[in-house]
Amino acid sequence: MDFVRLDLSGRTALVTGGGSGIGRACAQRLARAGAKVLVADRDGDAAHDVAALINGLAIEVDLSQPDAFAGLPAEVDVLVNNAGLQHVAPVESFADERFEHLIQVMLLAAFRLSRHVVPHMYARGWGRIVNISSVHGLRASAFKAAYVSAKHGLEGLSKVLAVEGGPHGVTANCINPAYVRTPLVEGQIADQALSHGIGEDEVIEKIMLAKAAIKRLIEPEEVAELAAYLCTPAASFITGASIVMDGGWTAQ
Repeated sequence: MDFVRLDLSGRTALVTGGGSGIGRACAQRLARAGAKVLVADRDGDAAHDVAALINGLAIEVDLSQPDAFAGLPAEVDVLVNNAGLQHVAPVESFADERFEHLIQVMLLAAFRLSRHVVPHMYARGWGRIVNISSVHGLRASAFKAAYVSAKHGLEGLSKVLAVEGGPHGVTANCINPAYVRTPLVEGQIADQALSHGIGEDEVIEKIMLAKAAIKRLIEPEEVAELAAYLCTPAASFITGASIVMDGGWTAQ
């Protein structure tokens, strides 16, 4: 058995938030392994740009809408639940609609997509669900009530999917990175600076990297490589796990 090479020829992968950041890196990595990749993103132009690079299929979709899933392909062998967003505010001023929106995109969408594709995976006796969680799926930070709640919920969903999918050859795991060099992280620097009362130039050093032993941002390609590994034969017994790549944040 080949425990090193990842060959996804004949497989179809769906990557949400595939137009940029971690999603883009995952789409490119899975395509290099031979998968037909469906690049789903709210930004249709970004999705098309990535799809054109990897000979994939772009899908413009707003995952916050409950009816957005009806038209999506269900014949998916690898599902990467990656789409996400952030809102930084103290609890007392955190608006209901923002909280609900983050839960819709990062938790309910992951549930709905998983429900949509697992029948196909079960029928084929093989499937991989990779949930891009966060160190905030295991820990909390101030001013991120919705994000932390959504990621903690995703951890629980992933474990249920693993328990139910195991007898059918389907694994489900969370990847838990710390801060990754993505538009999502770059976009929250100003919000973090305002919430913490510090300058933007201090946010990365004093907030984002303060708890990490390795003082740098993670590159999207590093997360994508771990996602790809979870699809290899060597990882077939890894399920229901939360795999941390946080530079030592949770070790302390």
